[in-house]
Amino acid sequence: MIAVSHKAKQYLLATAKVLVLAVTFGYIFYKLKDNPSLDFGEFTAIIFSKGNVSGYLILLFLILATANWFFEILKWKILVSSFEKINFKTALKQCLASLTVSLATPSRIGEYGAKALFFESKKRKKILLLNFFSSGAQMLVTSFFGIFGLLYLFQNFNISYSVTTLCYFGIGVILLLGIAYYFKEKELLVKGFSMAKTIGFFRSIPFQIKFKTILYSTFRYVIFSGMFYGMLLYFGAKISFTEAIPLIFAMYLLVSLLPTLFIFDVVIRGGVAVWLFSLVGIPELSVLSTVLAMWFLNFVLPSLLGSFFVLTYQPIAK
Repeated sequence: MIAVSHKAKQYLLATAKVLVLAVTFGYIFYKLKDNPSLDFGEFTAIIFSKGNVSGYLILLFLILATANWFFEILKWKILVSSFEKINFKTALKQCLASLTVSLATPSRIGEYGAKALFFESKKRKKILLLNFFSSGAQMLVTSFFGIFGLLYLFQNFNISYSVTTLCYFGIGVILLLGIAYYFKEKELLVKGFSMAKTIGFFRSIPFQIKFKTILYSTFRYVIFSGMFYGMLLYFGAKISFTEAIPLIFAMYLLVSLLPTLFIFDVVIRGGVAVWLFSLVGIPELSVLSTVLAMWFLNFVLPSLLGSFFVLTYQPIAK
């Protein structure tokens, strides 16, 4: 094996950092400049048209976005504490740096590898699984509320669906469960971790940590759902809270179930939101402006801070 000098490793690391940041900010620039759904100039014009009140409301939305990430960072700190104590600042650095790395990857899958790089190699399998558990907890909360949203949707709107399609879906779920059971002892995705071992790992996480993970995931869900409703009102939508919340719940579930390439992520989310809120007569411009603002506050701004942690990242000694 060819030995690589320390200086060469430093050059490679610096190149990787520049490449990551170039891809991330290139992606952000592309989304803001060439968004096929909403012109960024039109978006900013709406904000400036609000006058002085706009500043106070934007400050409120920034506080809510900060609270959203506060609970995400706290959730990660609690999960990692199941085998290693880290402080809030360290958890913040790991979460925001991994966000920056993952922003331009399909379904933000790059977050898994990015967080693992902050730990020794022998701990990285656990980190991957803890990150999966964190995402699973958030998806569980999203599904719980989303089911109520879908029930409201089918009960109150004339949405056509095929019984045959539902049967096929049910058969598909049963087949997936059967395949999962068959391969439960096989190594999947993470070397050394079969499905049975993975489930065993999740069971070994203390109940108190599991409870806090679900609790913080619920806090996050409530915050960004309320934030979405507030932004709808900010961008001129005329809709009551009781009418909007079920649609927001349904929207978050639907977009979570849709696997997307990073190029189309915001477009698909906007499309789902536009379709749902068109059922109650909300203008497309109000919905798309809300989706873009949510993306900007909850992902773009934190990724800017995360870029600093990417630049200052140093590899962990093996």
